[in-house]
Amino acid sequence: MGFGSYDETEQENQDYDTDFEDGDGVDTNENTHDGAITFDNGASNDELLSKLEEIKEE
Repeated sequence: MGFGSYDETEQENQDYDTDFEDGDGVDTNENTHDGAITFDNGASNDELLSKLEEIKEE
């Protein structure tokens, strides 16, 4: 087969060697947490908007 030619039979006959064990994967439930997060910085919306304008000007 020459450079750049495509043979569909090569694509169909590929054998994949997968040596995966059941324990090799990632445990997606390992760090599951239930709860809520609250944050109160004590600043009003006007104060926060003023601070944002100051940051933008810098």
